[in-house]
Amino acid sequence: MGMTLTEKILANHSGRDHVSPGESVWVDVDVLMTHDVCGPPAIGIFNKEFGENARVWDKEKLVIIPDHYIFTSDKYANRNVDVLRAFAADQDLPYFYDVGSDRYKGVCHVALPEEGFTRPGEVLFGTDSHTCTAGAFGQFATGIGNTDAAFIMGTGKLWVKVPETMRFVFEGTSMPPYLMAKDLILKIIGDIGTDGATYRAMEFAGPGIKALTMEDRMTLTNMAIEAGGKNGVVEPDEITEEYVKSRTDHPYECVYSDPDAEYFSEHFYNLEEIVPMVAKPHSPDNKATAEEVEGTPLDRAYIGSCTGGKLSDFKAAAEIIRGNELKIDTYIVPATTEIARGLETETLFGTPLIQIFKEAGCKIGNASCAACLGGPSDTFGRLQDTEVCISSTNRNYPGRMGSKQSSVYLASPYTVAASAVTGVITDPRVFIQETVI
Repeated sequence: MGMTLTEKILANHSGRDHVSPGESVWVDVDVLMTHDVCGPPAIGIFNKEFGENARVWDKEKLVIIPDHYIFTSDKYANRNVDVLRAFAADQDLPYFYDVGSDRYKGVCHVALPEEGFTRPGEVLFGTDSHTCTAGAFGQFATGIGNTDAAFIMGTGKLWVKVPETMRFVFEGTSMPPYLMAKDLILKIIGDIGTDGATYRAMEFAGPGIKALTMEDRMTLTNMAIEAGGKNGVVEPDEITEEYVKSRTDHPYECVYSDPDAEYFSEHFYNLEEIVPMVAKPHSPDNKATAEEVEGTPLDRAYIGSCTGGKLSDFKAAAEIIRGNELKIDTYIVPATTEIARGLETETLFGTPLIQIFKEAGCKIGNASCAACLGGPSDTFGRLQDTEVCISSTNRNYPGRMGSKQSSVYLASPYTVAASAVTGVITDPRVFIQETVI
């Protein structure tokens, strides 16, 4: 019996010829990532269990990226970053991307690929549920708790149960001009539910994958956790390798699912048949088509986060926002400093993206997680009171983006931008002329 991509990576990293779903194995870790929310408690556990003078197992494999609660005057949030600084200095860590320094990056899940830490065939753990984003690069990547992270810091290993794999096959050769990867994953989550992939790998495959850029694939794998997935993964191809080789010369080995691999289930989607989707409050699986909720009044639009704050997301939004006056407050938050620079250099019909957004009256934030997860009261873009927001982020549970009385609709950057122009939820096909509703 052959193995799936996820099973094969775990077998390779546990010294086994073969593993099966349900087995538990000791896995060697290639990269451990942590940030300012979970880093301090993980460090505290590491110091307690391994000793104050203990050294991390491999400083070349530990990446620390503060990104969550950073542009704030909150003293507890600031203290967390101080803990990271002290630890990075004591351990002489080469990959600490400090706030306020030239090395500062922004959101960890987008910074990791930019800095060359996401490589095919590897195992990456992070103290954040959206670590599954890195599975877009053909690796096993998943979120873990602080105790597990502390254990990896000391040993470089983790005890892992091999997940079953659900396969999602995209048929078709091109994406319709109004469709984005966010629509694909919202459709899938709406179909299977927020617990539909609990402790399973979500493998995205099929000819339609070739129509997706690396940033598109990252959007898919990023939200695997919203269906309960252990990890999301896409087989590497020339698109993957071109990206990885442009970011690092670190050796890696591509791994692929065997033709006779056994899957828990297979699900088929035709790219041509999917339409713009929205997740209504208060769950990512509360699905509707954008057309079904068209006209819903809004107070705010938000484009940002590891899910919807990549350069391609802003290019899409700018296509619709360009030359229009916005009816509601619209927040633009690049995921990383590299993307923030891209807003200055990337143009649409000769106009820099940042200029398009500023001329439309958008509010521009610093590269960070910002309001995606609420945060301290002075967090940029944080929702207040009973505000209704349409957002390109990944979660819309009560209080996720701030006030527990607020409501969040999740959508693609196209749909968010179209809605920002009209002030109500709007199907982006109204603005994208190549097709007719």
